[in-house]
Amino acid sequence: GVGGAFQYGLQVSIINSPAEYIKSFIRETWLKRYGSSPSEEMITLMWSFVVSIYSIGGLLGSLPAGYLSVRFGRKKAMLFTNIPALLSATLMGLSRLCGSFEMIIVGRLLSGVCGGLALNIHPMYAAECAPRKLRGLIALTSSTATALGKFVGFALGLREVLAVDALWPILMAANALPALVQLLTLPFFPDSPRYLLIDKKDKEGCI
Repeated sequence: GVGGAFQYGLQVSIINSPAEYIKSFIRETWLKRYGSSPSEEMITLMWSFVVSIYSIGGLLGSLPAGYLSVRFGRKKAMLFTNIPALLSATLMGLSRLCGSFEMIIVGRLLSGVCGGLALNIHPMYAAECAPRKLRGLIALTSSTATALGKFVGFALGLREVLAVDALWPILMAANALPALVQLLTLPFFPDSPRYLLIDKKDKEGCI
């Protein structure tokens, strides 16, 4: 769940706190680049792109989720979700240093791809690995991880934590941490028995 639905919950909640700082960054970058201040309508348009492109990324990520989970297995597919997560964290974390608000937009798109993949593969992998008696409880880890991600996002977004002008790029790149945790731990987890039996025809591995 840490690298699964948690990523979705985190990205949904984390974007609210640094709104004013990102708008100011867009304004400053535009002024330096073009020598004139952008209109409020342009600032609103750019901010709308930052927020809404996450949903487009989610759609793009959810489309190949089924294919990846069958082609490579649930575990490897979950590991793939960390690639767009780490790329997005890098882009958003370095956006201010590079003076590019477009990096935030692309980063949000990639984090949406991660969320779209994770929200589809995480429940599948968890439910298929769970013992029969615990299957319902384990399937609920998807919604639990989403709620936990939202909570962590709101906590990190407090003024006393990372929601300040100097630290908002770190806040936007916070999704790198759960991605790294999953990359380091998930390889030690078993593969889905259902995947091994039905897709790989590996009865012994399934047992």
